[in-house]
Amino acid sequence: MTSPSHPPHKPDGVRISRLLAERGLCSRREADRYIEQGWVFVDGQRVTALGTRAQPQAVLTLAPEARKAQAECVTILLHKPVGFVSGQPEAGHVPAVTLVRVENWQRAPDDPRFERRHLQGLAPAGRLDIDSTGLLVLTRDGRIARQLIDAHSAIEKEYLVRVEGRLSARGLELLRHGLHLDGQALKPAQVVRINDDQLRFVLCEGRKRQIRRMCELVGLRVTGLKRVRIGKVRLGSLPPGKWRYLRAGETF
Repeated sequence: MTSPSHPPHKPDGVRISRLLAERGLCSRREADRYIEQGWVFVDGQRVTALGTRAQPQAVLTLAPEARKAQAECVTILLHKPVGFVSGQPEAGHVPAVTLVRVENWQRAPDDPRFERRHLQGLAPAGRLDIDSTGLLVLTRDGRIARQLIDAHSAIEKEYLVRVEGRLSARGLELLRHGLHLDGQALKPAQVVRINDDQLRFVLCEGRKRQIRRMCELVGLRVTGLKRVRIGKVRLGSLPPGKWRYLRAGETF
């Protein structure tokens, strides 16, 4: 006679790395590193084993060493010009991160001292295609990267778009809601006609070349595209090719 089978035991609680990320204290990758270093405390008790779980209501804190490490995870705002790729180098094109040099720095009195190590691990948090210009975020901070590129992110991105062609009232309605790309419906967008050849888009998603493809679907051709805002952070008067640090008190 065979013994009755039992469902597999499910461990109690949630992985600490997941809880830390959900609370915005650090990214999951950073959490694993901090746990290994002994920089994470659960209800006042130091945790050093990866995969440790805790109850969802547990009090999680980071050691001063972790907060110091986070302070060095700089975020840079760059006004990317046309002709530069936002991510990995492509044949014949230069990545935008190469513009992050001292001579291109728009310095502010409270900025940290620029150090070459700030460039280590600096990666774009979102894309901006080679034919577009405007605000590009480059960061070493996993919390900010997750905030901006997570599939469920609701952070707005605002663009000024120059177009050629005639936009009908129906076309404008479709740009706002009703279009599909790659077989998937697009989320509702805010689209305002500024004048005959310029539109303002506010999106909460970032499909590849999304605005250009949306415009093609309603008979328009994009001749210029500039991102002027991500969340609460604006491009402002930052000149093309120049960069600055995300400053204390600035959040997306």
